[in-house]
Amino acid sequence: MSLHPFKTIGIGAAFSPNLKANLCEAARLSLFFKSKLILIHVGEVSDDKTKMLNVFLKPFEKDNLDYDVVYKSGDPVDVILSTSEEKNIDLLILGAVQRERFLKYYVGSIARKITRSAKCSVLLLIKPSVERIRCQHIVVNGLKDPKTEQTIKTAFYVAKQLNAERITIVEEIKQEQVSVKVEDDKSLRRANIIKERIRHRENSRIKDIIDHIPENQTNSIAIKTQPIFGKQGYSIGHYAQISRADLLVMNAPSKMTFWDRLFPHDIEHILTELPTDVLILQ
Repeated sequence: MSLHPFKTIGIGAAFSPNLKANLCEAARLSLFFKSKLILIHVGEVSDDKTKMLNVFLKPFEKDNLDYDVVYKSGDPVDVILSTSEEKNIDLLILGAVQRERFLKYYVGSIARKITRSAKCSVLLLIKPSVERIRCQHIVVNGLKDPKTEQTIKTAFYVAKQLNAERITIVEEIKQEQVSVKVEDDKSLRRANIIKERIRHRENSRIKDIIDHIPENQTNSIAIKTQPIFGKQGYSIGHYAQISRADLLVMNAPSKMTFWDRLFPHDIEHILTELPTDVLILQ
């Protein structure tokens, strides 16, 4: 794993009521991760806009925040995606709104399109704050997938940089893996035995991943594994919500096909109702 997976961070700098909070969050993350910050504004440059951005970021000058501003007209999705590629952005931050009337519109038309097409990781912020609110609990997916090991390692890196206290690794297990139809006490016992074997297998797989992470990334963090039987995406999102996680870390979809646009994908379950801030890793 790279010691600095997020060398360059980008953020869509729309002039909205949340702009100051979004910029403060992005600036802090850039300092925590020792990254360069790129502000992407969809629209023409003006002295007033430049002055406002400079005022919002002035408190971070003492910490030597390194940032640039890109002004570019066009479709918001196209501008953000093209600028992310041109500037070699590793992590793209997008402000989102939780459970508002226009959530479906915003997430459906902007964040979902960017999440599907971005070649970098994406962080969706639903509760940005001007003053820092410490990230204490991170939930990360542990599903069996080629990307999962790197996702878990990056989650520990993020936890370390943000001084988080806890990481819960959620192993989403499809209910179909328990092939017993429960009809009586005997079949219920069989189903429970199968579930216990699956839990043991999944916990062993996750433990092996954690054992390969440098000790200095794990030694000050409380680690919990949580197998859950249910629908991928929905189950982990629900768990992140009820456990009051501050950040949910997920794999990016391996591929998006025509059928993924017709039927819900695990990431789309998350995007439909964001349970907390969500980091989707490429």
